[in-house]
Amino acid sequence: MKLKKKDTVVILAGKDKGKKGEIKEIMPAEHKVTVIGVNIVSKHKKSTKDKPGGVHKVEAPLDVSNVRLICPKCGKAAGVKMIMQGGEKHRACKKCGEIII
Repeated sequence: MKLKKKDTVVILAGKDKGKKGEIKEIMPAEHKVTVIGVNIVSKHKKSTKDKPGGVHKVEAPLDVSNVRLICPKCGKAAGVKMIMQGGEKHRACKKCGEIII
């Protein structure tokens, strides 16, 4: 997967199309990411001894194909390519070619 935690992404499809946010969690096995403040859903929780029940708002995972990384240099939503430089693999923006750290 070419995305990492703390990357800023833009949502391409769904009810939150056009919103920007930071990646909170990555699930490579399911090809999904969770973005902070995006795709909020209501979850009904049963009460336990320690915690009260009720309806809680949580971020639901999005498919990786529905998000696009925002390049730190050019500020545009761009794809990510992998390049070899000095014997190491690095991520790079497909639009401007800048290495993404």
